[in-house]
Amino acid sequence: MSSILEQPSPDPDKRAFGSENADEKTDGATTESAIDSRDGDEALVLVGRDKQADFTDEYNRRLRRKLDLWIPPLCAAVYFTQFLDKTSLNYARHAPIMNFPIKGQNYNLVSQAFYIGFLVWEFPTVYISQKLRLAKYLGTNIVLWGIVLMAHAAAPSFGAFFALRFLLGMFESCVAPSLILIISMFYKKEEQATRISWFYVMVSHIANGLTSVFGGFVAYGISFYDGHRIAPYKILYLVLGGLAIIVGICVLIWMPDSPVHAQLLTQEEKIAALERVRNDQGGTSNRTLKLAQVKEAVLDIRTWLVVLSTMLTSIPNGGLSNFSNQIIKSFGYTSKQTLILSTPGGAIAAGTTLFCGWYSDKKGERMTPIVIAIVPTIVGAAMLIGLNNKSGAKGALLFAIYLVGTFGSALSTIYAYNASNTSGHTKKVTVNAMTLATFSVGNIIGTEIFLPKDAPAYIPGKIAIMVLLTAQLFICFLLRWINTRMNAKKREHLEKEKARKGWTDADVRRERERSAFLDLSDKQNIFFVYTS
Repeated sequence: MSSILEQPSPDPDKRAFGSENADEKTDGATTESAIDSRDGDEALVLVGRDKQADFTDEYNRRLRRKLDLWIPPLCAAVYFTQFLDKTSLNYARHAPIMNFPIKGQNYNLVSQAFYIGFLVWEFPTVYISQKLRLAKYLGTNIVLWGIVLMAHAAAPSFGAFFALRFLLGMFESCVAPSLILIISMFYKKEEQATRISWFYVMVSHIANGLTSVFGGFVAYGISFYDGHRIAPYKILYLVLGGLAIIVGICVLIWMPDSPVHAQLLTQEEKIAALERVRNDQGGTSNRTLKLAQVKEAVLDIRTWLVVLSTMLTSIPNGGLSNFSNQIIKSFGYTSKQTLILSTPGGAIAAGTTLFCGWYSDKKGERMTPIVIAIVPTIVGAAMLIGLNNKSGAKGALLFAIYLVGTFGSALSTIYAYNASNTSGHTKKVTVNAMTLATFSVGNIIGTEIFLPKDAPAYIPGKIAIMVLLTAQLFICFLLRWINTRMNAKKREHLEKEKARKGWTDADVRRERERSAFLDLSDKQNIFFVYTS
């Protein structure tokens, strides 16, 4: 049996339906010539507006398996490298073991420099990436930040460290938006949260997931070197920078820009990959900046609630990703013990991320998994506050710091929320940029909630974490209610259109298929369904 079951072409006189202001001038005979270059999606080059073929379930399963062995591992390598490099400061700081020269408030400022560079370059980088081949742009940035990271080993002063961390933030700012776009191009909505969790598991904060497991052991091994030829922290930066360059080269060679440019897929598989995601109405890629979609993103209340959610999650991350080891050390452990004891927290956070990603896709939910992730963090923060200075509480405090790390998967689910609930390429990159810019602002603020004057207990910072994430619970329920309400309104609108135009159910299916790759925003496209 052939892998493709040919379907008859729909009536060419039926016009594509998106919204009142959708492009009505194109018809079934006009595929790539009229809309794919500017108005529509680049997928139109391969599949056109009308669905021509169905692929068997077995064929699609084999294709998804092939994608799973290819794209998520590359995404994971990128994210692993990014967060290992970003948090290298946390490992390098273990003076006198690492002989790191930056201390006190200067350390806080150097920590902030990364996020300042990230914030400054977030919007430019996503719009530049829209104009270029996405994966090639990503790979180039990875190689550049690897070079910058290696240069940390030669930095002679606070000013040099600040400048290098600023550049590191600039080059790394394209990572999450690029990976979210790539996942949304190749995977259906009910598959996206799981795949995002597969790469985000590398950095499921507190000590940044599996990154902390690897980084902790690397730093622990380097700490045994006596530093008579080169300071141990310099070895750390040279090793991590070299790893980033290797990963960047791999991305340049193997990461696909989109299904249309997926070099490891056959022509038939490229078409099948596009047809798999057609009904999700999310599209793939369009290189034209559409100001109307920028405006829609900015005026969408959900965008600002996502921004607020990201802020509430990122402030704790900014503090914990740079100060978690100091908190563990304050329980009474040595510097070397702290490096090892940080690793179980990463493993627990990683498990939470994988579970929440699976649950999110299994139940078709995005907000409930966030609640599941942040409740243990609130409990853990309360334990850290309540058990402070209590004798015999050393083990309980360590357990509490592990609980705190579960909140990291909330940001993974926010990424999945953006991927599943936004369409129109310009709107996608705008919402992603706003999300990641807020991530940067939150992390900048977060570096200031653990101040030297509050050491070693850092009680004000722990209280801030508990309060911020409690507020996040209410935002989750509000976003869920808004999406449910918007879906109900879309159903009502569609029923009115069916009655007005005399559409049958078959007509609705056909019009839904034809609207998939017109690069319509989620509000323009009546067939788009939000994931709550």
